[in-house]
Amino acid sequence: MSDDDAPDSLIPYDEHVQDALRGVVYNVLTDVAKVGSLPGGHHFYIAFKTGAAGVDIPNHLKERYPDEMTIVVQHRFWDLKVDREGFEIGLSFNQVPAKLIVPFSAVVGFVDPSVNFALQFPPPEVSAPKTGLRSVDKQGGEPLSASSEAKAPAEKTEGEEKRDSSSNVVEIDFRKK
Repeated sequence: MSDDDAPDSLIPYDEHVQDALRGVVYNVLTDVAKVGSLPGGHHFYIAFKTGAAGVDIPNHLKERYPDEMTIVVQHRFWDLKVDREGFEIGLSFNQVPAKLIVPFSAVVGFVDPSVNFALQFPPPEVSAPKTGLRSVDKQGGEPLSASSEAKAPAEKTEGEEKRDSSSNVVEIDFRKK
């Protein structure tokens, strides 16, 4: 039986998988919020759609990043609050403190480069692909789960990460090149 002959499922498995994977982000951020800091060398790049429902960021950031923004959660953050819907965090941009509210439904990428772990989610306005993730094995850097149909985050190479030296925002291109 080919994929074309497979019956359509009446159970939304793709949505359930995406919800479960967003639960990983929820659990990790909840653990960090309890302690108030990140353990060891862990740090996160969290990419989200700035125009998604429920996102609340300062206007100057929305103007600078009208579509998508990636934040770095590492040394200087405060007031991290997490609930099942999303998270709230204080960060500094050009030495100006800002509070960001981000629902998990707006998150399109979560990366912990210290252990080579990455998840990618479909944008909120796009229906979910068959699988939208790629977890990377800490040891060999090989995908633990991937789909050739899904756009998975490529491993970063030099030049793909662009840093604005005057802010804490890091832009990461998750598209394969």
